[in-house]
Amino acid sequence: MKKYQTLLFDVDDTLLDFAAAEALALERLFESQNFFLTTQIEANYRKINQGLWKSFEEGKIGRDEVVNTRFSLLFKEYGKIVDGVLLEKNYRGYLEEGHQLISGALELISGLRTNFDLYIVTNGVSKTQDRRLRDSGLHPLFKEIFVSEDTGFQKPMTEFFDHVFARIPNFSPKQALIIGDSISSDIKGGQLAGIDTCWYNPNAKPNNTSIMPTYEIRSLNELYPILMLTPKA
Repeated sequence: MKKYQTLLFDVDDTLLDFAAAEALALERLFESQNFFLTTQIEANYRKINQGLWKSFEEGKIGRDEVVNTRFSLLFKEYGKIVDGVLLEKNYRGYLEEGHQLISGALELISGLRTNFDLYIVTNGVSKTQDRRLRDSGLHPLFKEIFVSEDTGFQKPMTEFFDHVFARIPNFSPKQALIIGDSISSDIKGGQLAGIDTCWYNPNAKPNNTSIMPTYEIRSLNELYPILMLTPKA
């Protein structure tokens, strides 16, 4: 078993329950528009949103295009013309209030910080991620927070990781591990950057890609033996 020193954690759906925060923010946004949010509309939003973020990860479009067009594209499909920029601003305010923790996340990070150098590596909007991490109690437990908006690059781009590695004192790729829920962002990014990867896959989603993580876990507690630690009772 390898000895790791630097642990790079994704945020959404790894440490914070983004799905729960997103669902509540969408509900409040649609209420403000006097538009009933059905299960089908929500599923359609996720399809549009995921497609835009995938294009962002691939470097095809910028972050502003992702966030400022997703709601205008969605509402257009239902015959309603909206100001995508304004709706994004309102949605962002609702989303910033969502800081629900993944089960065991706070206990895990609190325990690891005494033995490891912990960093956040996340795609997203800096202001939103900062508030959510602070409100959850996670922010002060990390040595530094790296957000794609600040770096000018995003996971899985090697430039993002080059930016991160250059700012970690005495960084050694052989002693680094990235932990995240996204194969296309976290795991692919870690592989391209030459570090080990841990896929957090609580719902046992099939991996239909050629990207193979170094480790795969179903719960955050399964990270302890990988790090050669005993889980807390």
